[in-house]
Amino acid sequence: MHSRRAFLGALGGTAAGLYLAGPAFGQARKEVMLGDRRIKTVDIHYHAHIPAVMNVIEGTPLERNIGGSRNLSPERFVEMDRRGIDVGVISANQYWWYAGERRLARDVVRVQDEGFAEWVDDYSDRFVFLTSVALQFPDLAADQLEYAVNELGARGASIGGHVEGEYPSSERFDEFWAKCEELDVPVFMHPGGAENLAREDGFDGRGDLGNIIGNPLETTMFLAHMIYDGVFDRFPRLKVVGAHGGGYFPAYLGRSEVACDVRNNAECINELKPSEYLWRNIWVDSMVFSEEGLRHLVAEMGAKHVVYGSDIPFDWPDTIDLIVNSPSLSDADKAAILGGNLVDMLRLDPDI
Repeated sequence: MHSRRAFLGALGGTAAGLYLAGPAFGQARKEVMLGDRRIKTVDIHYHAHIPAVMNVIEGTPLERNIGGSRNLSPERFVEMDRRGIDVGVISANQYWWYAGERRLARDVVRVQDEGFAEWVDDYSDRFVFLTSVALQFPDLAADQLEYAVNELGARGASIGGHVEGEYPSSERFDEFWAKCEELDVPVFMHPGGAENLAREDGFDGRGDLGNIIGNPLETTMFLAHMIYDGVFDRFPRLKVVGAHGGGYFPAYLGRSEVACDVRNNAECINELKPSEYLWRNIWVDSMVFSEEGLRHLVAEMGAKHVVYGSDIPFDWPDTIDLIVNSPSLSDADKAAILGGNLVDMLRLDPDI
């Protein structure tokens, strides 16, 4: 741990607020119950950043302000305890370092991962983290994943839906996917507004459409490329978690299911039906916000492939009570979605 602190210090100091006093003691933590059984809740969709990264990118083409609500601080525990979240799976979610040259992208990821590891070391009962690799260099990304998992204790990786417009489904990225399969760790895919898909003003208009429509659209396109380009056939043990309920893919699965059969220009190379990958390789989070949305998601994915996500620190409706109160799910399904699936996938302590 001391060597990581020294590394961060050498690159501009420890993250502001990272080593403040612990959580606000005295606030009661909400206990999530199914009948008389206390359920361990695990949140796959939990964002943060490390302010020390700004020292790495200062004066470079990647320089930007990455501050604000994603700072890690003891206030995080207040919100987690209010909702009843036992474990947050930390990940970064903007992937602007995909535009960086190799050495700079390497340093950004290293400082970010070291900072997350320090936080998790201090609060190991409440947090684990995912590395956010420099996917534009698949060999480097594979090395970063191996270092983060084996040396820092990361439980997997977080990636964007594309790499500067390129989908990570060609054989160019196979070295990274092979490492994920070798280490048996999941990849959480989080979108950035589908800027690769829209014309300059394509998401203009009321409603923040780049987020509301663009984010699930990017996830949908990512999953489609992963399936139709044969990634899950080349790496059949690969595990991918799609943010925001998997975008539109599970919601309109029927059209995707028949695409390779009815479209003579589809040029699919997948060996199985898309639905079979949903039940084998793909998980999605619970951020659909309605009982009917949750019911349909479980009907298409199976309860074993849906996991809880909050999107903290952003102010979306929480789905814990939606899951607990769902009339369409059994208690076993609810327990799996709220935490059991991620306890197994991330190899967490099942005890609360």
